[in-house]
Amino acid sequence: MALRLWASSTANVLKLSSAACRTHHLSSPFSLSRCFSTVLDGLKYANSHEWVKHEGSVATIGITDHAQDHLGEVVFVDLPEPGGSVKQGGSFGAVESVKATSDVNSPISGEIIEVNASLKETPGLINSSPYEGGWMIKVKPNSPAELDSLLGPKEYTKFCQEEDAAH
Repeated sequence: MALRLWASSTANVLKLSSAACRTHHLSSPFSLSRCFSTVLDGLKYANSHEWVKHEGSVATIGITDHAQDHLGEVVFVDLPEPGGSVKQGGSFGAVESVKATSDVNSPISGEIIEVNASLKETPGLINSSPYEGGWMIKVKPNSPAELDSLLGPKEYTKFCQEEDAAH
């Protein structure tokens, strides 16, 4: 009962309601999914909960805020070596949390040109900064057209809401 009261008063202070959680979208640069998971504009998303940011000839890839929220505290990250390749939908690494170990799939195909070495020493960056400090790999895309098959921010938000409602 005390938790419900706290949640209700916190929601009032933040001007949130259950209806607002389902329909509210903040203006750039982000919107909310599940009220607490951030979905950024300007990124593309896979339904396996990875994101990709394509800039020029480089695509940066990581797991979404929604994914890290469900995983819990990340304690270990297994990443490939630069110079290898990834295939759209194929696994390139794993994230181990206090709850589970989960494969990480690539949203696009390409050559791995850089790996976030900071994640070896500080895997929790995936929790604290999934879209910035917690990026996982940088790829030179083989086919930038693969980005067209991915979800935009609104589609990904809706996907997460539907997925959470089903569980």
